[in-house]
Amino acid sequence: MKVIRSVITGLTALLLVLFLAACEVGPKYTKATVPLTPSFKEAPPELPKEAGQWKPAQPDDQALRGKWWVVFGDPQLDALEEQLTISNQDLKVADARLREARAAVRFNRAAEYPTISTGPSISGLDASANRPYQQITGNTGDFVLPFDLSYEIDLWGRVRRTVAAAREETQATAADYATANLSLHAELAIDYFELRSADAQKQLLDDTVTAYTDALHLTTNRFLGGVSPKSDVAQAQTQVDTTRVQDTDVTVARAQYEHAIAILIGKPPAALNLALAPLNLQPPRIPVGLPSELLERRPDIAAAERRAAEANQEIGIAHAAYFPTVTLDGSAGMEGTSPLNWMVWPSRFWAVGPQMLGTLFDGGRRRAGSDAAIAGYDGAIATYRQTTLTAFQEVENNLAALRILDIEAQQQQQAIASAQESLELSTNRYTGGVDTYLQVITAQTIALQNERNNVDILRRRMDASALLIKALGGGWSVAELPKEASLH
Repeated sequence: MKVIRSVITGLTALLLVLFLAACEVGPKYTKATVPLTPSFKEAPPELPKEAGQWKPAQPDDQALRGKWWVVFGDPQLDALEEQLTISNQDLKVADARLREARAAVRFNRAAEYPTISTGPSISGLDASANRPYQQITGNTGDFVLPFDLSYEIDLWGRVRRTVAAAREETQATAADYATANLSLHAELAIDYFELRSADAQKQLLDDTVTAYTDALHLTTNRFLGGVSPKSDVAQAQTQVDTTRVQDTDVTVARAQYEHAIAILIGKPPAALNLALAPLNLQPPRIPVGLPSELLERRPDIAAAERRAAEANQEIGIAHAAYFPTVTLDGSAGMEGTSPLNWMVWPSRFWAVGPQMLGTLFDGGRRRAGSDAAIAGYDGAIATYRQTTLTAFQEVENNLAALRILDIEAQQQQQAIASAQESLELSTNRYTGGVDTYLQVITAQTIALQNERNNVDILRRRMDASALLIKALGGGWSVAELPKEASLH
């Protein structure tokens, strides 16, 4: 017993010294700086007070966090977005990757604890009587119940850094999920606006075909009355036929957008039919905040930053490979020659002791691993900075689009009014026999083009609004990243 106590005391002292000497080798992580400006170059347009306003919800707000699409005030869009959240397959893939990353944290954290294993065995032996130096003859048995313990003492922080790297990858994967969620919802909103814009174009062309048909009847009656030439009827008929072709053609794009929406909400295209409803929404007011705030609101920026932190951990892991590993190995159990003497006190056995293993020569493998880790870190930092710059660009692009399109929409309204007046004058002059029908055809074409352009400008404004909300993070915040306690 004195021997056992002395061994245990010695091991305890050794472990205490090793734990006190334990440290993490490698660089400490510091978040990289990125180029920033005090404010965005572009400012959001001044919209009417009655326009809806999007405001990113704070953690303590009672508002629906993340459901930014409700600001557009379209129940049909809200219902489709909710279906996407539940049924989109790409979102399920992102969720599966997040759960896989969480499991990786638990997998790596297991290395912080000893591994205990057992391998009971029962065997029989009939030794040869002519075996040299034979001490046992005849039949004998070997009944063994061992318990083996192995534990790596994390002197240089390799295990801790591996766990930290897995935790940071999980946070990055959680940000990837948020990015996918934001992108898919924005894609659905844009497809929906495109579809409703096609509906508006369809309604406009339907009405135009009806108006042109009435004009054709007028021209035909004038021809039959001997007032107008046959060429006027031909021109009017051509105008009706051409517009009818445009009316039919717009349904191609509508069908494709409807199919895209069906896939986004997890349905086959044949299972979704959206009734005709022309686009009649207005862009909401969207506060943009400061460029520095964008770093905390964009999930893709957060993912890039977390992967830079993970790459820093990889450098520490590579540096730890230069130092020897120390493991504590132990074995204990019972061994006997038969079931009768297997589980009695004299059949016990045990062995315990530390083991140190170091690499003396590896042909430059550890050096190469360290260089690769440093290069990976430099690449991760560059990716983080480039992601940030791209985010600034997306915000500026959509702010500029909204500002310019707002001016363009006002100009377009004036152009529509002028085109309608020109059409009325041309029609009246033709009816009075002053002008030819060519002037009417020209005025009709210009008026229709302006009406269609007005619908297209509204579509582009709605798309830019959705893209701006996406560029601003859709109300997401880095506070939503999983904390360390939730990754145990």
